[in-house]
Amino acid sequence: MRTNVNLWWILTAFSMFIAAVYVVWNIISHGGVEWVGTVALVFMGLMSAMIGFYIGRVLKAQHGELPEDSLTADIDDGDPEMGEFSPWSWWPIVLAGSAAIAVIGLAVGSWLVPVAFVIFVIAIVGWVYEYYRGYFAR
Repeated sequence: MRTNVNLWWILTAFSMFIAAVYVVWNIISHGGVEWVGTVALVFMGLMSAMIGFYIGRVLKAQHGELPEDSLTADIDDGDPEMGEFSPWSWWPIVLAGSAAIAVIGLAVGSWLVPVAFVIFVIAIVGWVYEYYRGYFAR
């Protein structure tokens, strides 16, 4: 995890350096600053700094590396309780399909968005109540 933090800070420094080179290059070549590329490069540096700061704070809050981050850790070293998941459930695929239809609806035709919303509601209700009916009812 410490390596990830350092890589994000290296990316931040690289992005800011490239933004400065880009500004100087445009001033020399065209006599002025090209704002779209400059703003994009500076924002890339700021966003990578934000991610590096966040990962660093998480690492500091958990007081070192977790067993999941160590390459020499065994499976038993991690937290055994991850939740209850249904390996046979088809509802997450239906939810992903509704999200895909909504995105296609935003790109192609807005009439698809309400259709995707109806599929989304059906999928959420089906996923929540899948243990209350059918073969696996409790």
